[in-house]
Amino acid sequence: MLLTFGARTLAKISKKRFDKWYAHAVAMQQKVFEELISRGQHTAFGREHQLSGVTDHASFARKVPIREYEDFKPWIDRILKGEEDVLWPGRPMYLSKTSGTTSGAKYIPITKDSMPNHLNSTRQALLMYVLKTGKTDFLKGRMIFVSGSPELDTSGDIPTGRLSGIAHRHIPFYLRRRRLPSYEVNCIEDWEKKLSAIVEETADKNMSLISGIPPWVEMYFERLLTATGKKTISDLYPGFSLFVYGGVNFQPYERKFRDLIGKEVDSLETFPASEGFVGFQDEWPSEGLLLVPDAGIFYEFIPADRFHEEDPPRLTLGEVEAGVNYAMIMNTNAGLWGYSIGDTVQFVSLNPYRFVSTGRLSHFTSAFGEHVIAQEAEDAMTEATTKSGAMVREFTLAPLVDNPGGKPCHQWFVEFSKKPEDMGYFSKVLDETLQEKNPYYKDLVSGGILQPAKVEMVPSGTFNKYMKSIGKLGGQNKVPHLANDRRIADWISENVLS
Repeated sequence: MLLTFGARTLAKISKKRFDKWYAHAVAMQQKVFEELISRGQHTAFGREHQLSGVTDHASFARKVPIREYEDFKPWIDRILKGEEDVLWPGRPMYLSKTSGTTSGAKYIPITKDSMPNHLNSTRQALLMYVLKTGKTDFLKGRMIFVSGSPELDTSGDIPTGRLSGIAHRHIPFYLRRRRLPSYEVNCIEDWEKKLSAIVEETADKNMSLISGIPPWVEMYFERLLTATGKKTISDLYPGFSLFVYGGVNFQPYERKFRDLIGKEVDSLETFPASEGFVGFQDEWPSEGLLLVPDAGIFYEFIPADRFHEEDPPRLTLGEVEAGVNYAMIMNTNAGLWGYSIGDTVQFVSLNPYRFVSTGRLSHFTSAFGEHVIAQEAEDAMTEATTKSGAMVREFTLAPLVDNPGGKPCHQWFVEFSKKPEDMGYFSKVLDETLQEKNPYYKDLVSGGILQPAKVEMVPSGTFNKYMKSIGKLGGQNKVPHLANDRRIADWISENVLS
């Protein structure tokens, strides 16, 4: 098969580049840094921040502050008004539109120089999989990518839309006939209608690669089985051999996926973002993702617990330590400078540089000083489901300060696809595991400041209803697994549990 032969050949060719990632990541980052300064100094941003006077990372950190999107927005607005050479020479090729928090829609520039990072990294991830496993069966059938709409707004001089829509325009010709859903189906905005159309379009196809965010793919699988009457996905798609995902921790969903699929299927984890493709899995099995060090992104890392200091330490790749929770900062050839993407990571290996995503800077629970992060909550949930035999579709954690039943506590809202036989045991394992993961939380519970967690079982469809209520059902949108406020918790309590 020509496609299989081509994949194996490209994988062997790519090995030289992968080997350099393993051996020379820090040197590659330095080269990226120098290239960014060289190009960026000739822009409006570069002149205002005196990039021509940058001689090393320390001088760069003094001249360029850390910014989140709201602080960066005035520069984006200048691009939207038609100005050239604002953040990067020329004009962006595209603007990737994502949903914001305090500023509404966010527009992330994608330039001619940064576009290859978005296009090539998924291909490189698949080539790494071929190189390390020798498997190419995923190329023998059709491929589906459960994502947002590919439609772009072309009314201005810069096409604007979701990253999935931008990437859709650059799918290689040899993959287009294999890719589903069709353009027409993918453009359906209503998630429920779109999912039904995807099921109808793919139910009789030979699917070998399926990609998407786990909770939405899980919903797709369940709809497929209901529509076809099949017992498992492998009955429907015997050639299904690779699941590609990103965006959320897969562990809490893994047992449910295995049950739905009916057999072991390889998975490939990636870390794509509108700001840039950060890394992907490079070993099977493996803990962590390999950081891509030479794709036009210079990374800085700030210890997450010091992110909000006035002058926090900004570390380069060569200065990070394993086991520390860092806020990830990007400087890119799309014109992002000192840009906080909001994600936190932790390195599990420094040779090579592999990391795990630990959550979002805005997604944590610390109403009582415990500072629980997403990774800890997800690990606790995985342990509870494994020991209890339960399967969880979705969940979120929030503080309950005014607890009518006693002392303050953590309140979990859990939507099960398979309920535990003993809810008390499930709750006990969940809370005790979180205490093991987070000593601050353990001290609060053992010291009697907090009582053990309160776990609420919510009906099927609860989280879909919540996401629909805020206009974020489907696509690349994710349910926050924990929060430091009760926005989600109160919505569930008032609209579902009441």
